[in-house]
Amino acid sequence: MRIRFAALAALAMASIATPSIAEESKQVNMTPPTLAKDQHALLTSDDPQLAANKQLVYDMYRTVLQAGQADKAKEFIREDYIQHNPTVVSGRAALEEYVSSTRPVREVKDTLELPLVTILAERDLVSVVFVRPEKDAEGNDYYSTWFDLFRIEDGKIAEHWDPMLRGEAPIDPNDKQID
Repeated sequence: MRIRFAALAALAMASIATPSIAEESKQVNMTPPTLAKDQHALLTSDDPQLAANKQLVYDMYRTVLQAGQADKAKEFIREDYIQHNPTVVSGRAALEEYVSSTRPVREVKDTLELPLVTILAERDLVSVVFVRPEKDAEGNDYYSTWFDLFRIEDGKIAEHWDPMLRGEAPIDPNDKQID
């Protein structure tokens, strides 16, 4: 009994002296993850098919999603494209409409302007990972991570997943750059 009481007392004292998880999160140094120094180096692979899949996704991202050139989606994306983002309907036409309604047409750049962490490819899947700068309820800056996962079929993007939640306002990811 005495041992249990002592253990409970020690635990109680530790919880008083130790900040809560919420308090710790405010104390954490919110340094953004390390960004890719050479985006083009991320496009290489010992497997030529994986390299081609990475290049397809990279070029689509630069042209359609970053530059807002929705009319070029047919070069990269299948007509029967399956969309797992709950704010966008499946189909290439729906994606074109979404892109047209959420961002202006811009010049196609040689690299992605979003804070890119990495591009990974395995089998018929390519994942692109970005740092996503945000502000908390108090207006403090913090960093999260955004990913897009694409499935390639017959040389075009056939399917897409991302962490968007239902009810979130449509976004232009180009607004999520690190200053």
